[in-house]
Amino acid sequence: MEEKKFDLNSIIGFVLIFGILLFMLWQNQPTPEEIAAQEQEKQAKIEAEKKATDKKDTFVSTADDYTNESALDSTKLEALKNRLGAFAYASTLPSAKDHETLVETDVLELKFSNKGGYLTEVKLKEFVSHDSMPIYLIKDNNALFNISFSTTDNRNLNTKDLYFEPTVTKNGENTVVSMKLKVSETKFLEYRYELKPDDYMFGFNVRSQGLSDVINSSQEVNLDWNAKTYRYAKSISYENRYTELIFEYEGGKDDYLGQGDFTDDTAKDVTWIANKQHFFTSILLADQPFKTGYFTSRNLVQDEDVDTVFTKAFTSKLPLALEGGEINKNMDLYYGPSDYKILNSYGRNLDEVLPLGWGIFGWINRYLFIPLFSFLGSFMPYGIAIVVMTILIKLCLSFVQYKQFLSQAKLKIIKPELDAIREKYKDNKMKIQQETMALQSKAGASPLSGCLPALIQLPVFYALFQFFPSAFDIRQKSFLWAEDLSSYDTILDLPFKIPFYGDHVSLFPILASIAIFFYMKMTTGQQMSSQPTQEGMPDMAKMMKYMIYFSPIMMLFFFNNYASGLSLYYFISNLISIGIMLVIKNFILDEEKIHAQIQVNKAKPKKESKFQKKMKEMMEQAEEQKRQGKR
Repeated sequence: MEEKKFDLNSIIGFVLIFGILLFMLWQNQPTPEEIAAQEQEKQAKIEAEKKATDKKDTFVSTADDYTNESALDSTKLEALKNRLGAFAYASTLPSAKDHETLVETDVLELKFSNKGGYLTEVKLKEFVSHDSMPIYLIKDNNALFNISFSTTDNRNLNTKDLYFEPTVTKNGENTVVSMKLKVSETKFLEYRYELKPDDYMFGFNVRSQGLSDVINSSQEVNLDWNAKTYRYAKSISYENRYTELIFEYEGGKDDYLGQGDFTDDTAKDVTWIANKQHFFTSILLADQPFKTGYFTSRNLVQDEDVDTVFTKAFTSKLPLALEGGEINKNMDLYYGPSDYKILNSYGRNLDEVLPLGWGIFGWINRYLFIPLFSFLGSFMPYGIAIVVMTILIKLCLSFVQYKQFLSQAKLKIIKPELDAIREKYKDNKMKIQQETMALQSKAGASPLSGCLPALIQLPVFYALFQFFPSAFDIRQKSFLWAEDLSSYDTILDLPFKIPFYGDHVSLFPILASIAIFFYMKMTTGQQMSSQPTQEGMPDMAKMMKYMIYFSPIMMLFFFNNYASGLSLYYFISNLISIGIMLVIKNFILDEEKIHAQIQVNKAKPKKESKFQKKMKEMMEQAEEQKRQGKR
């Protein structure tokens, strides 16, 4: 058997081969820079694949999306667009960040968000709240603008979740803000805002280009406009009373929501919608009416004793018509004061936003009180303007008060004769009515002649009741101790709250209530002394006596939280009425002359009117039927 020997040469050969292999491996290993580059490439690939997977079947982009198209090669970009749908392309653009575009005019400061393409902040530069804070109609996500639609591949899209690309340009003096939701450079949905330098209204157009093969035309395309209104006045209850959603429809009709915890309504051919918060308003106007509109209003003030940020929440849902499969809607937006002069200047019935009253009440405000008050306020303090306007109105209506007082004086003079008639025919009520009417007719002292002048004053009274809460000019204007004529005047803060009254004491309502008390005491006493004695009179007298005290107390409670300008008007108005009554009674009316004139009228043959003849015939027929019934 052959003995094995140790082969040194073989061992040396193996060592040399192993050394050569090690040298070759060392020569081919990557540098630290190459290792870092490989690791970065690997991580980028992992991140790209993860994001593409997360975005499948959704269209909400995050701020960490690709910042530019170069992050992906063309093949991968096209594949990504095919996987996620057409609008996923927007998430690869630089706009796919939660950035905002700031634009400022003479009267507005605006912020437009890349995400959603809508306004996220609107500040009115010229106004402040009751506590000197800036007025924001939009801020901190209190308002939302969204267009929802379905795609041809059965996906539901909401523009509020998608990223728009902003551009700001100039069109003459106007500033144009374009927000584009892109599928490609030639296919997009655009919000176009065009702002004038010194205007609260600006153009707002929504249009699509090249999306007829993307938007599903068999499904509705809806515009949703939602807002929560901020509280900016001192009195929450007073401000909330005049915070409403108002809309115009069917060629000029208008309606409103807001009275109640929750209200809703549907209308056709809607031309504009206003989210009104007493003295400030946001309005969406359409050049061509929306086919329909669905609106809701929800009260957010649960407890008026607790400070609140918002007063009401409004929603509007409006369909957008497609033209050739594309969206093309020309609109305007208004963010500004609820000022009659400004709103009326646009000539689009926007003055209907203000609750000036319907019919004759609105006409009196539009064509008499507003022009008169604007004229007076142009050269005198607004508190003085209220006093002067009150004096002018009362002087114009003094003839009505004279007629009313004259009628009561005549009835007072013939009261003994009326009482004699009632005593003579006490068993025949029909005869009493006939003789009473005949005497009143001859004397020219019909009770209706006193009632009709009083009715003339009612439209004026109600129109003024509507005027002062809508008078933007008196907002934050002071007079005497009142710091703001559009809000209540406080002379004392109470450490507790009185039900239906409040936690403060206002002086103007107290003065107005005192003036009303004396005025009613004078007029009621005059009426009672002129009425003939009849059955049930003691009860009537007692009721009228109670009203003398009840009416001022009701006004005291009702007006304690109302605008001090309105209480100032009623105070001055009743003082003037008392003065006019005293002048008429002591210097104008002469009861002896009136009595002599009545006797002359009674002696003259008086021609009966058709109405009087008809009434006389009816009463005679009724008397005859009564006689026959007794037989």
